[in-house]
Amino acid sequence: MAERRRVDYNIHRDVLDEEIVDDVYNPIYNTTTVREKLKKSVSCSGPRLKKSILSTVPVVSWLPRYPVRENALGDLISGISVGIMQLPQGMAYALLASVPAVYGLYSSFYPVLIYFFFGTSKHISVGTYAVMSVMIGGVTERLAPDSNFLENVTGEAIINTTLRDAERIKVAAAVTFMSGIFQVLLGLVQFGFVVTYLSEPLVRGYTTGAAIHVIVSQLKYTFGINPTRFSGPLALIYTVLEIGSLLPETNLGTLVVSAVSIVCLILAKELNTYLAKWLPVPIPVELIAIIVATLISWQVNLNAKYGIDVVGDIPSGLQPPALPDISLFSQVIGDAFAISVVGYGLAISLGRIFALKYGYKVDSNQELIALGLSNTFGGIFQCFAISCSMSRSMVQVSTGGKTQVAGALSALVILIITLWIGQLFEDLPKSVLAAIIYVNLQGIMKQFTDIPALWRSNWIDMVIWIVTFILTVLLNPDLGLAASIAFALLTIIFRTQLPTYSLLGQISDTDIYKPLNSYEEVKPVPDVVVFRSSATLYFANAEMYQEALGRKTGIDITKILAVKQKLEAKRKRVEKKQLKKAQKEAKKQHTEMAGVAVIDIEPDRDPSLPRAIILDLSPVNFLDTVAVKTLKNIKKDYGEIGIDVVLTGCQSGVVHNLETGGFFNEKVTKCCVFSSIHDAVLHCQCSCETDAAGTFFYRLAVLFLQCNARCSLH
Repeated sequence: MAERRRVDYNIHRDVLDEEIVDDVYNPIYNTTTVREKLKKSVSCSGPRLKKSILSTVPVVSWLPRYPVRENALGDLISGISVGIMQLPQGMAYALLASVPAVYGLYSSFYPVLIYFFFGTSKHISVGTYAVMSVMIGGVTERLAPDSNFLENVTGEAIINTTLRDAERIKVAAAVTFMSGIFQVLLGLVQFGFVVTYLSEPLVRGYTTGAAIHVIVSQLKYTFGINPTRFSGPLALIYTVLEIGSLLPETNLGTLVVSAVSIVCLILAKELNTYLAKWLPVPIPVELIAIIVATLISWQVNLNAKYGIDVVGDIPSGLQPPALPDISLFSQVIGDAFAISVVGYGLAISLGRIFALKYGYKVDSNQELIALGLSNTFGGIFQCFAISCSMSRSMVQVSTGGKTQVAGALSALVILIITLWIGQLFEDLPKSVLAAIIYVNLQGIMKQFTDIPALWRSNWIDMVIWIVTFILTVLLNPDLGLAASIAFALLTIIFRTQLPTYSLLGQISDTDIYKPLNSYEEVKPVPDVVVFRSSATLYFANAEMYQEALGRKTGIDITKILAVKQKLEAKRKRVEKKQLKKAQKEAKKQHTEMAGVAVIDIEPDRDPSLPRAIILDLSPVNFLDTVAVKTLKNIKKDYGEIGIDVVLTGCQSGVVHNLETGGFFNEKVTKCCVFSSIHDAVLHCQCSCETDAAGTFFYRLAVLFLQCNARCSLH
């Protein structure tokens, strides 16, 4: 280990308190009125308009400067690779959303193209995603269940899938459109910071819980059964029990196709990983799987011979735009908000990872607007809600994608497939698409390894992960997200209510103060107590702060004040009696009393008590009215027993809170607020010496007055 270089410094200055700082260093006050701020925000000029356009439509700023020679080839290869990958995933995730497979292709085209114009992340691959699709599927199956489309044909109840699918498409489009509107509105009001409430443990626990919903939702395609769809809390548990009861009705052909597909996909994925060093682009395993499965299904006629469910009709061409059914908005508004937050949280989290890695900035508010416009236009073209996919994003980066052009090219690949190739996959077994979903969830399921890692690093984050997972599994993704965020916020509140309270001491011959119980060589300051809390001070922990101060200093202020009040009352009674006695003596001797008997009303001070307490408020970033009142009470109560209380380490906002909260008055000025702990310590030590001298002269004065009174009486 290299020897550390030691640097000494020596500074000579006066002790600084806030009053001196204000008088000498001229603080800057923000005098801008609300009217001026509004006027400035709505004012329009040429440069301001240009900047607004460039920030709202980022493609206008970067596309004219696109380096063709450096980026074109990489973006082309990446776009084709991701587009090929979008085909099977789009069709598979359409099953999760409970809509026909072709709508997964639409959702991989329109929103991706819109994001190209408005998005700021160069590397994420937006489009269909399992978690979003399963949330959409929960809404579509709740508002358009199979039971609503039963028809009696020759004495047997048969589901009219044509009407059912048409209704589910309307529901999916409505909730997608609404989620897009929410995202746009949140982006316009600069609400991008909402992602800060989605911590990494929460997001990973949530996506893992949502993956369980995805797996359960696909079991019907794996076993070839048709369970009843449940909604609401505990729906997953009821669904699992229903599937368990239907296992005797399993279609063996479907189960065999599923098992073979899963095994082949896993082996091929592992081979892909092993050969990644030598291959310029990954092997399109999923594309090969659906091509082979479609050919086998078409040749063997799996649907007719073995009753294996296939994708069915895939119309060529694109759907004309149509406004969503407005009557559905009131029924999907809650789901739409949850979907908008989840989709944005997933996209911005991944976008920031790539931005940090490749050295550019992602605008969180613009990302909200970009995703919102993608979903809004997607809802008009019968798409379902999109976000970004980790697996596709990794492929986009690994194959050389460097800008949003790769995403636009992948959308063109999907367009070509939708217009001319999509019909070739009508005989594709749905069980193969379910297998693709299972295998793509490998990465998410590996997130269970977060639990032991978090246990070693931060057990509270581990609890957030586990609770989020359980709530998501039990309450469904929408309610689970809300409950998880509420729980995460509660942990923050609990942490502020359980801070570390410590007494600080001085490192010898320095101006550095550390907790006394953390360092052996740190010594307490004589006659001065330095107290610090590790959390901010507000209404939820203000009372505990006051109690901790008494506990750490060993001063039961309530008891001492009660005793003092009793002594004060007793002193007044004694003083009154002595006054009456002196008046009688003076009257009896016909002498005029030259002075009143003087009694030493200043009792001897307890030497075990400190002369000053310094409250270090450096961890505090704001004070509410309750906190200010608590500090006022501390200064008043301890002052009554002769202990001076001063503050230190206050940020400008905290000083402002003290001013507006009425902490300062004629007796309590900013002279009791110091810039650093050492300033406060030096002030208190100087005050202690002054108090000692003052007490000495006070005693002399008392003795003199007492003697003078006796001489006058005699």
